[in-house]
Amino acid sequence: MAKTFVPGSRGITGFLEEEERELLRKLFSDVISMLEPEALDSEDPLVALVGFDPHIAPPSDAALRRLLPDGVKDDDEAALEFRRFTERSLRESKIGALRAASLALESNELHLDENQARNFAMALNDVRLVVSERLGIRTQDDAEAVHAMQEWSDADDLETYLSVVYNFVTWLQDSLVQALSYSLDTGSSRAGKKGEGEGLA
Repeated sequence: MAKTFVPGSRGITGFLEEEERELLRKLFSDVISMLEPEALDSEDPLVALVGFDPHIAPPSDAALRRLLPDGVKDDDEAALEFRRFTERSLRESKIGALRAASLALESNELHLDENQARNFAMALNDVRLVVSERLGIRTQDDAEAVHAMQEWSDADDLETYLSVVYNFVTWLQDSLVQALSYSLDTGSSRAGKKGEGEGLA
């Protein structure tokens, strides 16, 4: 059974059973498949280099739209122009975090430095966005109904299974973010005290 992430002097540690790690690998892989950009069909190497995609359009899949939201609100033309310049790099950044998180699942005991922890948290958040959309969570009542499904033994259809997955990933992300926040706060405090001591020397 998974254990909460714990901050320490050597980074953040956690524990996941083999079945839980396999589940996360599959979820990360599925989201990567959603995010994989199509190859740019352009003869201009500069266009490919900067990631500009003149033919891009908002995703038709609502879950993918959650991962790649409009960068400008209430202005479809400006949002599309912004998307042409940024979506490809955003996809690649998310894919990078998902792959890094998957690589961190090599053993039951997870040992994450600050950068690995950030990537893992980002990957978990993207999984949550996709599963949330698949479950149609829109209101507080929707969220409470999903939250009620906590046990794997209660998952007897796709919706209840996804609900348990959502709650597991949410719990794991919350645990990791709290550990990362504590680690960053204590690290800043130690750095501040060290600076004060150096100033008195």
